[in-house]
Amino acid sequence: MTTSYDDLTLRPITGSAELDLFDRLPYVLNEELADDLASGRRRPEWMWVALRGDRLLARVAWWSRPRSGTPLVLDVLDVDDGATDVDRVAVGERLLRAAAAATLPAGTRPPEYSRFVPPHWQDDPASRRAVEDRMAVVERTGGRLFVERLRLEWRPGAPVPEPTGRLAFRPVGDTEELLELMTRALDGTLDAHSRHDLARMPAREAALRHYKDELAGYGSPRDWWRIATLPDGEPVGFVIPARNDYNAIIAYLAVLPAHRGHGYIDDVLAEGTRVLAAQDVPRIRASTDLDNVPMARAFHRAGYVTFEGTINMTWD
Repeated sequence: MTTSYDDLTLRPITGSAELDLFDRLPYVLNEELADDLASGRRRPEWMWVALRGDRLLARVAWWSRPRSGTPLVLDVLDVDDGATDVDRVAVGERLLRAAAAATLPAGTRPPEYSRFVPPHWQDDPASRRAVEDRMAVVERTGGRLFVERLRLEWRPGAPVPEPTGRLAFRPVGDTEELLELMTRALDGTLDAHSRHDLARMPAREAALRHYKDELAGYGSPRDWWRIATLPDGEPVGFVIPARNDYNAIIAYLAVLPAHRGHGYIDDVLAEGTRVLAAQDVPRIRASTDLDNVPMARAFHRAGYVTFEGTINMTWD
Protein backbone atom coordinates (compact mmCIF):
# COMPACT_ATOMS: atom_id res chain seq x y z
CA MET A 1 0.00 0.00 0.00
CA THR A 2 1.38 3.40 -1.02
CA THR A 3 -0.09 6.76 -0.02
CA SER A 4 0.88 10.18 -1.35
CA TYR A 5 0.59 13.47 0.52
CA ASP A 6 1.65 16.45 -1.60
CA ASP A 7 5.17 15.41 -2.61
CA LEU A 8 5.53 12.73 0.11
CA THR A 9 5.31 9.01 -0.55
CA LEU A 10 4.28 6.89 2.44
CA ARG A 11 4.69 3.14 2.03
CA PRO A 12 6.04 -0.05 3.62
CA ILE A 13 9.40 -1.36 2.52
CA THR A 14 9.37 -4.17 0.00
CA GLY A 15 11.63 -6.47 2.02
CA SER A 16 15.16 -6.91 3.30
CA ALA A 17 16.55 -5.47 0.06
CA GLU A 18 15.33 -2.08 1.24
CA LEU A 19 16.95 -2.21 4.67
CA ASP A 20 19.71 0.09 3.46
CA LEU A 21 17.02 2.66 2.71
CA PHE A 22 15.29 2.11 6.04
CA ASP A 23 18.59 2.36 7.93
CA ARG A 24 19.51 5.78 6.56
CA LEU A 25 18.14 7.25 9.78
CA PRO A 26 20.38 6.21 12.70
CA TYR A 27 19.10 4.38 15.76
CA VAL A 28 20.49 1.76 18.12
CA LEU A 29 18.11 -0.91 16.80
CA ASN A 30 19.36 -0.68 13.21
CA GLU A 31 21.91 -3.45 13.76
CA GLU A 32 19.13 -5.84 14.81
CA LEU A 33 16.67 -5.24 11.97
CA ALA A 34 18.05 -7.77 9.48
CA ASP A 35 17.95 -10.60 11.99
CA ASP A 36 14.51 -9.50 13.19
CA LEU A 37 13.19 -9.73 9.64
CA ALA A 38 14.81 -13.11 9.06
CA SER A 39 13.40 -14.52 12.32
CA GLY A 40 9.87 -13.13 11.86
CA ARG A 41 10.00 -10.60 14.69
CA ARG A 42 9.38 -7.96 12.06
CA ARG A 43 7.61 -7.96 8.72
CA PRO A 44 8.21 -5.66 5.75
CA GLU A 45 4.57 -4.57 5.85
CA TRP A 46 5.13 -3.35 9.43
CA MET A 47 8.09 -1.14 8.40
CA TRP A 48 7.06 2.13 6.76
CA VAL A 49 8.95 5.05 5.25
CA ALA A 50 8.13 8.63 4.28
CA LEU A 51 10.01 9.61 1.13
CA ARG A 52 10.42 12.80 -0.86
CA GLY A 53 11.86 11.44 -4.07
CA ASP A 54 14.62 9.13 -2.84
CA ARG A 55 15.17 11.11 0.37
CA LEU A 56 14.10 9.39 3.60
CA LEU A 57 12.35 11.87 5.90
CA ALA A 58 10.76 9.54 8.48
CA ARG A 59 10.19 5.89 9.29
CA VAL A 60 8.19 3.71 11.69
CA ALA A 61 8.30 0.01 12.53
CA TRP A 62 6.56 -2.41 14.86
CA TRP A 63 8.03 -5.49 16.54
CA SER A 64 6.42 -8.69 17.76
CA ARG A 65 7.32 -12.23 18.70
CA PRO A 66 8.03 -14.72 15.91
CA ARG A 67 4.91 -16.19 14.32
CA SER A 68 2.70 -13.54 15.91
CA GLY A 69 0.23 -11.98 13.53
CA THR A 70 -0.17 -8.75 15.46
CA PRO A 71 2.41 -6.05 16.28
CA LEU A 72 3.30 -5.96 19.96
CA VAL A 73 5.20 -2.67 20.27
CA LEU A 74 6.02 0.37 18.15
CA ASP A 75 9.77 0.62 18.73
CA VAL A 76 11.07 2.54 15.71
CA LEU A 77 9.81 6.06 15.05
CA ASP A 78 12.33 8.40 13.49
CA VAL A 79 12.42 11.66 11.60
CA ASP A 80 15.35 13.25 9.81
CA ASP A 81 16.79 15.34 12.62
CA GLY A 82 18.92 17.32 10.17
CA ALA A 83 16.01 18.38 7.98
CA THR A 84 15.39 22.13 8.17
CA ASP A 85 13.18 22.48 5.09
CA VAL A 86 10.25 20.42 6.36
CA ASP A 87 8.09 20.22 9.47
CA ARG A 88 9.64 17.05 10.90
CA VAL A 89 6.83 16.42 13.38
CA ALA A 90 4.13 16.89 10.74
CA VAL A 91 5.84 14.41 8.41
CA GLY A 92 6.19 11.91 11.25
CA GLU A 93 2.54 12.32 12.18
CA ARG A 94 1.39 11.74 8.60
CA LEU A 95 3.51 8.62 8.34
CA LEU A 96 2.43 7.18 11.68
CA ARG A 97 -1.26 7.73 10.91
CA ALA A 98 -0.99 6.12 7.48
CA ALA A 99 1.10 3.20 8.69
CA ALA A 100 -1.10 2.51 11.72
CA ALA A 101 -4.27 2.57 9.61
CA ALA A 102 -2.79 -0.03 7.26
CA THR A 103 -1.03 -2.17 9.88
CA LEU A 104 -3.09 -2.32 13.06
CA PRO A 105 -6.41 -4.13 13.47
CA ALA A 106 -9.31 -1.69 13.14
CA GLY A 107 -10.90 -0.60 16.40
CA THR A 108 -8.05 -1.77 18.63
CA ARG A 109 -5.84 0.33 20.88
CA PRO A 110 -2.40 0.84 19.32
CA PRO A 111 0.44 -1.05 21.01
CA GLU A 112 2.78 0.89 23.26
CA TYR A 113 5.48 3.12 21.83
CA SER A 114 8.93 2.43 23.27
CA ARG A 115 11.99 4.58 22.57
CA PHE A 116 15.53 4.11 23.84
CA VAL A 117 17.04 7.43 24.90
CA PRO A 118 20.49 8.49 26.14
CA PRO A 119 21.00 8.86 29.90
CA HIS A 120 20.24 12.42 30.99
CA TRP A 121 18.80 13.13 27.53
CA GLN A 122 17.04 16.23 28.80
CA ASP A 123 20.38 17.91 29.59
CA ASP A 124 21.68 17.75 26.00
CA PRO A 125 19.90 20.12 23.56
CA ALA A 126 20.30 17.86 20.51
CA SER A 127 19.13 14.74 22.34
CA ARG A 128 16.25 16.61 23.93
CA ARG A 129 15.03 17.97 20.60
CA ALA A 130 15.22 14.53 18.98
CA VAL A 131 13.30 12.83 21.80
CA GLU A 132 10.70 15.57 22.06
CA ASP A 133 10.10 15.58 18.29
CA ARG A 134 9.29 11.87 18.41
CA MET A 135 7.11 12.28 21.48
CA ALA A 136 5.27 15.10 19.70
CA VAL A 137 4.52 12.80 16.76
CA VAL A 138 2.91 10.29 19.12
CA GLU A 139 1.06 13.02 21.04
CA ARG A 140 -0.44 14.39 17.82
CA THR A 141 -1.95 10.96 17.17
CA GLY A 142 -3.47 10.79 20.66
CA GLY A 143 -0.65 9.19 22.65
CA ARG A 144 0.71 10.27 26.01
CA LEU A 145 3.72 9.62 28.18
CA PHE A 146 3.18 6.57 30.35
CA VAL A 147 6.50 6.04 32.11
CA GLU A 148 10.21 6.65 31.75
CA ARG A 149 12.49 3.72 32.57
CA LEU A 150 16.16 3.05 33.22
CA ARG A 151 18.12 0.41 31.31
CA LEU A 152 20.87 -1.17 33.35
CA GLU A 153 23.78 -3.43 32.50
CA TRP A 154 26.20 -5.69 34.36
CA ARG A 155 29.45 -6.27 32.48
CA PRO A 156 32.09 -8.97 32.87
CA GLY A 157 34.81 -7.74 35.17
CA ALA A 158 32.31 -6.17 37.55
CA PRO A 159 32.21 -7.90 40.93
CA VAL A 160 29.85 -10.86 41.24
CA PRO A 161 28.20 -10.48 44.65
CA GLU A 162 28.96 -13.33 47.05
CA PRO A 163 26.17 -15.03 49.03
CA THR A 164 25.62 -13.48 52.45
CA GLY A 165 24.06 -16.62 53.91
CA ARG A 166 20.94 -14.76 55.02
CA LEU A 167 18.79 -16.49 52.42
CA ALA A 168 18.69 -19.89 50.76
CA PHE A 169 17.82 -20.35 47.08
CA ARG A 170 16.07 -23.15 45.27
CA PRO A 171 14.54 -23.64 41.81
CA VAL A 172 10.89 -22.80 41.21
CA GLY A 173 8.75 -25.84 41.98
CA ASP A 174 6.15 -25.35 39.27
CA THR A 175 4.20 -22.66 37.43
CA GLU A 176 1.51 -22.48 40.09
CA GLU A 177 4.04 -21.75 42.83
CA LEU A 178 5.55 -18.92 40.79
CA LEU A 179 2.14 -17.46 39.94
CA GLU A 180 1.19 -17.44 43.62
CA LEU A 181 4.38 -15.55 44.50
CA MET A 182 3.95 -13.15 41.58
CA THR A 183 0.42 -12.39 42.76
CA ARG A 184 1.61 -11.66 46.30
CA ALA A 185 4.49 -9.50 45.05
CA LEU A 186 2.09 -7.15 43.24
CA ASP A 187 0.87 -5.80 46.58
CA GLY A 188 2.52 -2.40 46.93
CA THR A 189 4.41 -2.60 43.64
CA LEU A 190 6.04 0.58 42.33
CA ASP A 191 6.11 -0.64 38.73
CA ALA A 192 3.90 1.53 36.50
CA HIS A 193 2.84 -1.26 34.14
CA SER A 194 1.89 -3.51 37.04
CA ARG A 195 -0.05 -0.71 38.73
CA HIS A 196 -1.89 -0.07 35.49
CA ASP A 197 -2.83 -3.75 35.27
CA LEU A 198 -4.00 -3.79 38.87
CA ALA A 199 -6.36 -0.89 38.16
CA ARG A 200 -8.07 -3.01 35.51
CA MET A 201 -7.95 -6.59 36.83
CA PRO A 202 -7.36 -8.73 39.94
CA ALA A 203 -3.77 -9.36 40.98
CA ARG A 204 -3.96 -13.04 40.04
CA GLU A 205 -5.07 -12.19 36.52
CA ALA A 206 -2.33 -9.58 36.18
CA ALA A 207 0.29 -12.12 37.30
CA LEU A 208 -1.04 -14.75 34.89
CA ARG A 209 -1.00 -12.30 32.00
CA HIS A 210 2.57 -11.27 32.78
CA TYR A 211 3.61 -14.91 32.94
CA LYS A 212 1.95 -15.88 29.66
CA ASP A 213 2.96 -12.74 27.75
CA GLU A 214 6.60 -12.71 28.82
CA LEU A 215 8.07 -15.31 31.16
CA ALA A 216 6.58 -18.37 29.47
CA GLY A 217 8.14 -17.32 26.17
CA TYR A 218 11.77 -17.47 27.23
CA GLY A 219 13.68 -20.41 25.80
CA SER A 220 16.42 -20.30 28.42
CA PRO A 221 16.42 -23.01 31.13
CA ARG A 222 13.79 -22.66 33.79
CA ASP A 223 16.12 -24.16 36.35
CA TRP A 224 17.83 -20.76 36.34
CA TRP A 225 14.75 -19.34 38.08
CA ARG A 226 15.20 -19.00 41.84
CA ILE A 227 13.00 -18.67 44.88
CA ALA A 228 14.64 -17.04 47.89
CA THR A 229 13.73 -18.41 51.32
CA LEU A 230 14.54 -17.91 54.95
CA PRO A 231 16.46 -20.77 56.60
CA ASP A 232 13.13 -22.31 57.66
CA GLY A 233 11.97 -22.45 54.03
CA GLU A 234 9.55 -19.48 54.09
CA PRO A 235 9.63 -17.71 50.68
CA VAL A 236 11.01 -14.17 50.75
CA GLY A 237 11.08 -13.37 47.04
CA PHE A 238 12.20 -14.64 43.65
CA VAL A 239 14.29 -13.77 40.63
CA ILE A 240 13.90 -14.80 36.99
CA PRO A 241 17.26 -14.81 35.18
CA ALA A 242 16.66 -15.50 31.50
CA ARG A 243 17.85 -14.96 27.97
CA ASN A 244 15.64 -13.15 25.47
CA ASP A 245 16.28 -12.90 21.73
CA TYR A 246 19.11 -10.43 22.29
CA ASN A 247 20.67 -10.61 25.78
CA ALA A 248 20.88 -12.31 29.13
CA ILE A 249 18.46 -10.44 31.39
CA ILE A 250 17.03 -10.17 34.85
CA ALA A 251 13.46 -10.59 33.66
CA TYR A 252 11.71 -10.30 37.03
CA LEU A 253 12.86 -9.53 40.55
CA ALA A 254 10.68 -9.21 43.64
CA VAL A 255 10.60 -9.34 47.42
CA LEU A 256 7.28 -10.26 49.02
CA PRO A 257 5.54 -7.48 50.99
CA ALA A 258 6.03 -9.07 54.42
CA HIS A 259 9.79 -9.16 53.92
CA ARG A 260 10.46 -5.74 52.44
CA GLY A 261 12.65 -3.28 54.28
CA HIS A 262 15.32 -5.78 55.32
CA GLY A 263 17.66 -5.43 52.34
CA TYR A 264 16.75 -8.83 50.92
CA ILE A 265 16.49 -7.33 47.43
CA ASP A 266 20.29 -7.23 47.32
CA ASP A 267 20.56 -10.96 48.09
CA VAL A 268 17.90 -11.91 45.54
CA LEU A 269 19.42 -9.80 42.76
CA ALA A 270 22.89 -11.12 43.58
CA GLU A 271 21.65 -14.69 43.09
CA GLY A 272 20.18 -13.88 39.69
CA THR A 273 23.40 -12.18 38.68
CA ARG A 274 25.46 -15.19 39.78
CA VAL A 275 23.29 -17.55 37.74
CA LEU A 276 23.80 -15.57 34.55
CA ALA A 277 27.46 -14.68 35.16
CA ALA A 278 28.16 -18.42 35.42
CA GLN A 279 27.02 -18.75 31.79
CA ASP A 280 29.88 -16.49 30.63
CA VAL A 281 27.46 -14.04 29.05
CA PRO A 282 28.88 -10.84 27.51
CA ARG A 283 26.51 -8.71 29.59
CA ILE A 284 23.38 -8.86 31.72
CA ARG A 285 20.64 -6.34 31.16
CA ALA A 286 17.71 -5.19 33.24
CA SER A 287 15.28 -2.30 33.45
CA THR A 288 13.19 -0.54 36.03
CA ASP A 289 11.02 2.55 36.24
CA LEU A 290 12.85 5.82 36.79
CA ASP A 291 10.61 6.46 39.80
CA ASN A 292 11.29 3.04 41.32
CA VAL A 293 14.24 4.39 43.26
CA PRO A 294 14.69 1.41 45.64
CA MET A 295 14.99 -1.01 42.72
CA ALA A 296 17.39 1.22 40.79
CA ARG A 297 19.60 1.59 43.86
CA ALA A 298 19.67 -2.18 44.33
CA PHE A 299 20.94 -2.66 40.79
CA HIS A 300 23.59 0.00 41.24
CA ARG A 301 24.78 -1.61 44.48
CA ALA A 302 25.09 -4.90 42.60
CA GLY A 303 27.46 -3.35 40.05
CA TYR A 304 24.97 -2.55 37.30
CA VAL A 305 25.38 0.74 35.43
CA THR A 306 22.70 2.83 33.77
CA PHE A 307 23.61 2.89 30.09
CA GLU A 308 20.34 4.05 28.54
CA GLY A 309 16.76 5.02 29.26
CA THR A 310 13.39 4.22 27.74
CA ILE A 311 10.40 6.42 27.05
CA ASN A 312 7.09 4.49 27.03
CA MET A 313 3.99 6.13 25.59
CA THR A 314 0.46 4.76 25.28
CA TRP A 315 -2.83 5.53 23.61
CA ASP A 316 -5.99 5.56 25.75
